[in-house]
Amino acid sequence: MTRIALMAGIAVATVCAAGAATPAAADEGMWTFDNLPTAKIEADYGVKLDARWLDHVRLSAVRIAGCSASFVSKDGLILTNNHCVQGCTSALSSPTTDYVKNGFRANLREEELKCPGQTAEVLLSITDVTAEVRAAGAGKTGEDFVKARDAAASAAEKNVCGAEAGVRCQTISLYRGGQYKVYRFQRYTDVRLVFAPEFDIAFFGGDPDNFNFPRYDLDAAFLRAYGADGKPVATKNFLKWNASAPKEGDLTFVVGNPGSTERLLTVAQMETQRDLTIPIGQLQRSELRGRYLEYAKGGDEQKRTAGDALFGLENGFKVFYGRQLTLNDKGFMDAKRAAEDELRAKVKADPALSAKLGDPWADVEKAQVAYRDNWLEYRQLETEAGGGARLYNWAQTLVRASREKAKPAGERSPDYSDAALARMERGLMAGTPVIAGIDQLKLEHWLLKTREYLTVDHPGVKTILGKESPQGLSARLVSGSKLGDPAVRKALWDGGMAAIEASDDPMIQFVLRTEGQGRALRKVWESQVTAPVDSAAERIAQARFAVYGESVYPDATFSLRLSYGKVQGWTYRGTTVPAFTKIGGTFDRATGEAPFALPKSWLDKQASLNADTVFDYTTTNDIIGGNSGSPVIDAKGQVIGAAFDGNIHSLGGAYGYDGTLNRTVVVSTAAITEALVKVYGQTNLVKELTGK
Repeated sequence: MTRIALMAGIAVATVCAAGAATPAAADEGMWTFDNLPTAKIEADYGVKLDARWLDHVRLSAVRIAGCSASFVSKDGLILTNNHCVQGCTSALSSPTTDYVKNGFRANLREEELKCPGQTAEVLLSITDVTAEVRAAGAGKTGEDFVKARDAAASAAEKNVCGAEAGVRCQTISLYRGGQYKVYRFQRYTDVRLVFAPEFDIAFFGGDPDNFNFPRYDLDAAFLRAYGADGKPVATKNFLKWNASAPKEGDLTFVVGNPGSTERLLTVAQMETQRDLTIPIGQLQRSELRGRYLEYAKGGDEQKRTAGDALFGLENGFKVFYGRQLTLNDKGFMDAKRAAEDELRAKVKADPALSAKLGDPWADVEKAQVAYRDNWLEYRQLETEAGGGARLYNWAQTLVRASREKAKPAGERSPDYSDAALARMERGLMAGTPVIAGIDQLKLEHWLLKTREYLTVDHPGVKTILGKESPQGLSARLVSGSKLGDPAVRKALWDGGMAAIEASDDPMIQFVLRTEGQGRALRKVWESQVTAPVDSAAERIAQARFAVYGESVYPDATFSLRLSYGKVQGWTYRGTTVPAFTKIGGTFDRATGEAPFALPKSWLDKQASLNADTVFDYTTTNDIIGGNSGSPVIDAKGQVIGAAFDGNIHSLGGAYGYDGTLNRTVVVSTAAITEALVKVYGQTNLVKELTGK
């Protein structure tokens, strides 16, 4: 979307470093491709990254929905994590065919299945538009500032991309408003599933092992990008497959799209997250998890259909648990406060700089009052409206997009530019299935929590519930809606606002009646919180540039980054954790009971597997959620694994990095190759990977 906002992501980093407030040290940093510390990498590791190497790696990297990936053959073959394609395997499954549980294997190209709604994007170019965007917002405040800035960003995207087919542009805010750059992507909308292992080996150890090490997970999967002609994309740039495991101390690069870090937040903003946003979110996640588990007890089909939602929720709960611990750590917050005080002192010591910037930290702190006053209403009635129910989200998209489509392009919200509307239409027309029971559960939970948190007498609660109960209303809306049919959604999209208003679909009518209060709350939020905070953040970014230059890397924004590090374990409280696990250890760890039960395919082939093959390993690379599926490559640019997790010490990585403890967890290409050959018999796939 055009709106300049950092995307939410899953944390992976540390609990005891200030991180990104001062020039990066050790292996810290998620660096943009136009500002890489190549001299430091050469000094630390003796490897010089030239333009040819960097261009090849950039054009081999792939961004998919919520994750990272890479091309690994000349025919559009894509390597990523299994958990990144679980939405696809779940959508393609049925009561009689469970691709999540049993895995998926296409022995021929004709057997590869299209993943509903999946896209693949490759970064082609980066254009700096900071001057234009800043100029648009100069001298403006409140809602006017937000509108002017977002309109300038939308115009910049149009200027860079034009009407070029198969290409899309996105304005990325870096350094929290310090820079604005248009990223231009080659976009593929036909992405098909090639291979996915069984869930029990892809996520062996389940939630207990999540964010822990040792790990024994084959968290890898393959997709393929197809062109408009229905043929596999010819990929000139792809990463050569190296089936040999790395050694301790080997240099590693991770190339991917880290989702969101908040290392450049002020202390006041971090305190708001610690005291308000995270605790309430965790309370609601905890209750929703219990509802999913209870739903899953209803039978095999309920267990199957709840799996994807439960996986994501449990992962998110553990992430924010780690974030909360980090923000509760006095030493960590003291370090953040000291780094902030140091920068403020340097600005104050420079009269010209101080006069130019004022005191943006004080402005951010003042805006936290408005944040606390408005956040709960804004959360329940706008940002979390519908509770993630797919039918509700479709209805809201149809209603809001139809209203905006009726306006001239220049008068629309930047969120509804021509390019954004085209993406929305593709998403609406994808054959993504609706699981009615899960949709009803999500909707009911949202209605219950909104009534509980805002109280029965709140006008917004009265508007959404009327005289109905959360249980009855959610059941009526889900059971009566026909939006699960793509043809119905297409008719409403094509028919515009007239068709929307004439629709008798209960979900459409519910959204028509209620979504206006969310839009009103968004206007208040943008005026009282977004605008003053973003304006102040731009000035704080200017302060960092003035004091530290660009030796400070930007926060993650789900845009392409490179991190560097090495293969290494860690020591914590006297216990050393080795960097490697071996395939043989998988069978030692297995108990036969979930989540430590192995699939039959692995038990049957135990004797033929090389027990000494490196399964998973850890590196010092600095990553975060969104990096899932990122290729881990060696100095030659060969892929040697796919990043899929961080260790338990890394969960505070949204706020800082500690190279002594922070680790990336990787599934090795050695293990992937061993499994493809000896467990799954995927000889054609291995030939394509190795070129043999």
